[in-house]
Amino acid sequence: MRRLIFLLTAPMLVAGLLAAPASASTWTTDHGDNQRSGYNPAETPYRALSKAWNTVLDGKVYASPIVVGSTVIVATENNTVYSFMADTGALRWRRHLRTAAPTSSLACSGNISPVSGITGTPAYDPGTNRIFLVTNTADAQNRAFHEVWGVSATSGAVAMTRRVSVPGQAENAEQQRGALAVSNGNVYLPFGGLAGDCGQYRGAVISLKANGQLGATAYVVPTARMGGIWAPGGPVVWKDGSIFVAVGNGASTSGPYDYSDSVTRISPTSTRLDYFAPTSWASDNASDLDLGSLTPALTSSGYILQAGKSGKGYVLRADHLGGIGGQVYTAALCTAFGVSAVTGTTVYLPCTDGLSRVEVRPDGSFVRVWRSTAASSSPVAGPGALYSVNGSNLVAINARNGAQLGSLALGSSTTRFTTPALAGNKVFVATTTSLVAVKVG
Repeated sequence: MRRLIFLLTAPMLVAGLLAAPASASTWTTDHGDNQRSGYNPAETPYRALSKAWNTVLDGKVYASPIVVGSTVIVATENNTVYSFMADTGALRWRRHLRTAAPTSSLACSGNISPVSGITGTPAYDPGTNRIFLVTNTADAQNRAFHEVWGVSATSGAVAMTRRVSVPGQAENAEQQRGALAVSNGNVYLPFGGLAGDCGQYRGAVISLKANGQLGATAYVVPTARMGGIWAPGGPVVWKDGSIFVAVGNGASTSGPYDYSDSVTRISPTSTRLDYFAPTSWASDNASDLDLGSLTPALTSSGYILQAGKSGKGYVLRADHLGGIGGQVYTAALCTAFGVSAVTGTTVYLPCTDGLSRVEVRPDGSFVRVWRSTAASSSPVAGPGALYSVNGSNLVAINARNGAQLGSLALGSSTTRFTTPALAGNKVFVATTTSLVAVKVG
């Protein structure tokens, strides 16, 4: 555990001075909830896809939209966050936070250009009525750095901002890619590296107080370099308040083990509580075949299904991850990137060879029930359908058999790992140019 001290650089607003949106929050983080289930049983049952509204934004979007009450929130790589009325698309507020970091300010160009701004999905905290997000900008010497912001969900007013960095690492080599999480008064910020694994960086999760008080801590992967925590879904919060993260390939390719290529459980005070790693961790590290590409899929039976770049699937016990080789079951499955949708013990997995339904059985074994080539990106689930993006199209897929139910052109291309949000009778999808609301009823 590393204890961190951050300086408050904007005046705090007392929670409650600004009223929260009138209706209950419905999709407040990536995949809707802190378990990253991606399932909204209250969504209108699927009947057809039709475009409800579309609004142009000032930059590309890599983060998922979130829904807070009657509004949908979206953040761009230009470091701008917007709030729109979910029903009509009318702008409620817009807040540009900082000039985004140019590619030249990064340790290497990565795969986001021409600027890098807000990449990780924001998270809403009902306790403070704040939306938390992380910007990337550049200092006077053209070196990129990150700041965490808490803005009012009602007005977009800035309640707090702090510069954040992984202790001892090059700030311009770190990337804040994974979604944020808010739980029990803590905000969790995952960090990894840029595409290309350049520079001196190590994966980390920074934990800070949502109310702005001091006492932030950080878990930093104890590898010499790399070990990014970058899977788009971010930390998965368990019932006891601890979090599960997937860790990427680290520097060690022979020994000793460096806690990379793992599923790691971390306490709210940034202590490593448990971990799992494949027996092949050394060769996985050497060949970039790690588990870090997929957010852990937590099922209702207490099992975690984890896949990654190697093509193997692993079932783990959430309450005892088992260390090296401690899986309950392993078998060939698929190469997977992104975030799954989970309903009970069924996992809808974003495999590169097609979206797949995987059943985790009571004994911990799994079976791949179907595979659909209609889409392969991170799915979300509502009554009657899964929703996933395929290029510039939103696709609806039958959850029972994998058949394509419908498809709708979004009007522009999407970014890697694009994830929809579900609320009411709409699916919200962000593209390289706009936010699109799609009616499903």
